[in-house]
Formats: sequence, structure tokens, C-alpha cells
Amino acid sequence: YNEYKSYLSLKLTMSATEKKAFPLKRQEELKWNGWGYIDSKLEADLENDNVLFTGNRYPLAGKNLPHLLKWFRETLGADTSFRTPPQPLNLSKIPKPIRCEPFMEEARKFCKHITEDPEDRLMHGHGHLCEEMYMLRNNLFTRIPDIVVYPSCHDDVVRLVELATRYNVVIIPMGGGTSVSGALLCPENEQRTIVSLDMTEMNKIHWIDYENLTAHIDSGIIGIDLERKLEKEGFTTGHQPDSIEFSSLGGWVATRASGMKKNIYGNIEDIVLRIKMVTPKGTIEKSCQVPRMSAGPDINEIILGSEGTLGVITEVTLKIRPIPERTHYGSIIFPDFESGVKTMHQLSRKRVYPASIRLMDNDQLKFGLAIKPEKTMFESLVDKVKQVYVTKLRGFKEHKMTLCTLVFEGTSEEVSIIEREVYAEAARNGGIPAGENNGKNGYLLTFSIAYLRDLAMNFGWLAESFETSVPWDRVVDLINNVKQRMVITAKEIGLLKPPYVTARVTQAYDSGACCYFYFAICSKGVEDPLEKYITIEQSARNEILSNGGSISHHHGVGKVRKQYLESTISSVGKEALLSIKQHLDPANIFGNGNILGIVGPTTKSKL
Repeated sequence: YNEYKSYLSLKLTMSATEKKAFPLKRQEELKWNGWGYIDSKLEADLENDNVLFTGNRYPLAGKNLPHLLKWFRETLGADTSFRTPPQPLNLSKIPKPIRCEPFMEEARKFCKHITEDPEDRLMHGHGHLCEEMYMLRNNLFTRIPDIVVYPSCHDDVVRLVELATRYNVVIIPMGGGTSVSGALLCPENEQRTIVSLDMTEMNKIHWIDYENLTAHIDSGIIGIDLERKLEKEGFTTGHQPDSIEFSSLGGWVATRASGMKKNIYGNIEDIVLRIKMVTPKGTIEKSCQVPRMSAGPDINEIILGSEGTLGVITEVTLKIRPIPERTHYGSIIFPDFESGVKTMHQLSRKRVYPASIRLMDNDQLKFGLAIKPEKTMFESLVDKVKQVYVTKLRGFKEHKMTLCTLVFEGTSEEVSIIEREVYAEAARNGGIPAGENNGKNGYLLTFSIAYLRDLAMNFGWLAESFETSVPWDRVVDLINNVKQRMVITAKEIGLLKPPYVTARVTQAYDSGACCYFYFAICSKGVEDPLEKYITIEQSARNEILSNGGSISHHHGVGKVRKQYLESTISSVGKEALLSIKQHLDPANIFGNGNILGIVGPTTKSKL
């Protein structure tokens, strides 16, 4: 059995010729100042009033989006002739590295890839917060990593952490770099050498256990690569966050990530069996691999959500599932948002869960229509007939109706049963089926929509997303109150245009749901727009908390939400986390400043 595992380990190692999600030097394929691949972007043609999605990676790629600029003008009130393009990279503005020669000399003895290249360092010094993108686009660089090191195995990480402890060097682990919590930002006042530990060369599936449906995997593997490898063997993790193309397994564990199909497969904490993490005090891991154990507090829960503050996650054992026999998409139009939420709540009470069920509000529905590609005359005629049926015969109001997208997975029989129950419950609340294509397009649009922010920023709009979890009886009120609070705050601080705020319910639970917001503000004619953007986002977070929501459902704490930690888990709870930190990392080697806000070579919080 062990020999077979070893054979499979070799079989599933990423070969030198097999293309990964992105190369060692990320900037060869990924944008350094925006989302995603260099060849994929929304390109505005103002002369023809059109937007083209470039590249060939996504369903929208190569297609014209003739309604998008009009949506910018009419919905946002944007001036599409006003341009704020990103500035070319100015290498002279990148801070010089703080070097620790003994660390580098010894690390080079066993690590094949170590670099001080300015572009490599910059690529590893940020995530994808709006603030980070704004600063990058304007060459406003502060503190970035001094060295980037790429370990290739667990033992490399052990030796690197030992060296860092010996020479008092800071380590910031990095996977795909998709953080939207400021987690990858280097503390500006950190005077020690900062090493970005790029984990993506650790991308091996060590073994698959066919009998117990588990797999042992390196933490640096990118989600899409993990799914491709498992698919060859007939399996899936089922974990599909919006960022699956770029985020890593270790990042999922470190942030307590959630996926779009969590209703069937669970969140990351539900599919993790065992975690190996290297700390300055040694390696933490369970001694056995069992479905459940009663041995005091679960050690996995100390690691899950630790955001690189305690150590480096190197290997993870996950539950896996056979690839489902059938995947089917669907959608439902509701007369209003409240009807959709009521349906989701009722389905949850009955524990009737499609793999994915997501309800967008009216504003997001209109945006979805604006980003649709051009149609043939026949397709336009069919859409017109559907519109007449919905608005004239069924009486739905265009300014109130909402859309729910669905994904069903399982055996053909399971899918049919769940479909019937979902559509029957929707009908009791006035919902009508809207077809498979709307469901599929809405689901796949998730992977393209992140590119929209770059286009918006080109027109002078700052945009971001944030999320929360909330009990069912507060979902509608929380969303309405947050929207209202953001509009009021924008007016109070003197914004010339109201913010654009839209929301959707993305994950359903027995006792509540995840609510996901997008918002954008216009920076044209605004003094210090970034500060005003932050003020509005913080007002939204305060409103969420006052309405009984959480500080985050799956994005994590990082640096942007650490001020809310004590009010969330209590002062005693925060002190308990601090005690764990002080024991595992007394010199603050993992000094990224996330969660507890500990910075510098000390265990005393700077908060």
C-alpha cells in the first residue's frame, strides 16, 4: 500500500513540462498592478462605445460587451472620457532591500530559487485590496519583502524557519497572493529583513487513498492545478472559491476559506483532516488521520485562520469525492429580493441544498445584463419575448426583480429530486424558472467579474468587495442598512456622487447566510479619494456589526479588520490567541502584523 502511494506521488508531481497556473516569475503572466492574467482584460473602445474582453481564457473572452459603457454612464454616472490609467512601473521607486547576508548564504545551500529582483519582490508585497491596487497603479510603494525564497519541500521550510529564528529574520508565507485583507502587506516600520516565502513550488499530491477518499497534498498547490490533477484520477475536492485560478491550498487553510459549492462539499474546515505547520518551536501535526477525534481542543482549529502569524502550513490532508455523475445549472427570477431570501431560508430549514445557490439583488441583476455580449437578431427577439412574459404577463417590476443562480451536482436521480424541491419552493414565493443558460452564465461570470475593477479604476472609480455572515432573520435588514449607511457616509464626507453598492446572498446555512457586497466610489474631483474610500468601507463594517453580522465570512481578518477582533471574540479570547502566539513564536518571526497587530521583534502588541 505504501509502495503504491509512493508510485502515485511520482505520478502526480507537477512535471517540468506541465504548465502550472502561473510561472515562478509571476509577472511573466500575471498583472503586477491588477487582477489576473496579463492577456485578459476589459478594453474600452470609446470611439465605438464598446468594451472587448481580451484573451481566450474565459467564456466572455474575445466578445464585445456593447452595453457596459452605457451602464457606467447611466448607472454610476461615470464620465467615461475621464481617464486615470495606471502608471508604468518605476523601478527606481522600489525600496532597496534590507539584507541579512548570513541568512541568504545558508539558505542558498539548499534552496534552488532565491531572488532579490525588484519586480519579484514587488509581486510578493501585496494582495488585491483596492488600496493596494491604487498604490501600485500610482507607484506609491512603501515596505516590500527584501528577499523571495521558494522552498520545494517541508524539510526546506523547517530549515528556513530555523535560519530565520537564528538570524531574527521575518517570514511572510505566500501562496497565490489573492488576499483582500491586507494580509500580505509588510509592516512599514519593520527594520528586520523580510522574507516572502513563496510556497507555489510545493505543488505535489503525495498520495491518494482510494479506499478512504483522502489525499495528502503540498500546501503551495494552486486550486485550479489541484483540481486538474485530481480530475485525472476521477476525484475532486469540491472546494471552489471565486479565486480558485490563483489561490493556494495553504491560503485556503490560513484564511478559513469558503467555496461556491460548500453546500455539498463543505467549507475548508469541513474537508481538512490533517495539517502540518512549521513554527519556530517545531512542527505541529496530528499523529493520526481519522475522521474525528476527542483529544481536547482541535489543534487544526489553531492553524485554520491563523493567516501566517504562527508558522508555515506545508502539507494538508483533505477529504476528496468522486467527480459527480451530473452537474446541472439553473436559475430563478423572483419578483423581489425578499422573496428570494425567503426561498433560500425555507430551503435551508428543510435542508434542501443545491451545490450552489446565490441570490443577487436588482442592481446586480442589471449589471449582469450590462455585461452580456452582443446577440444575434434572433437571440434578441427571444429575450424580448421572455421580458414581455416576465414583466407584462407575470407583473414583475424591472426595478425590483432579482435572479437566483443554481448549481446541482450528484447522481442524476439526486439532481432531479433537489431540482424539483427547489423550483417548487421558489414557485410558492412567486419565483419562476429562468433557464439553464442564465444559471451557467451567472456562475461562470464569477471568474470574469474581478477584471471589472481594473476598467473601473481606469475611469476614476475605486471599487472593492466585502462580505459577512448573518442570521436569516437579519439578512434583508442588514443588506438594506449597510447600503443606506454607505450612502449617508459618502454624503457626510463630501463625495460628489453617491457610491454604487450592490449585494448578493452567496452561501446558505441552517441558521444564516453569507452576504457579499460590491461597492464603488468616484474619485474624480475628490481630494484624497483613498482615505474617503476607506472611511466608507469602515462605516459599512461598523453597520454590519451593529446589525449582528460577523467581521468576515471567508476573507479573513488580515490588517484591515484587526481592530474589530476584540469586540468579536472578547478580550479574554484575544488574550488566549496572544498566548498561543507568544508560545509558538516568541521572537515574532512570523511578524506580518495580521489579526493581533503584533509588529517588530517583540511579543507586545502595537495596537
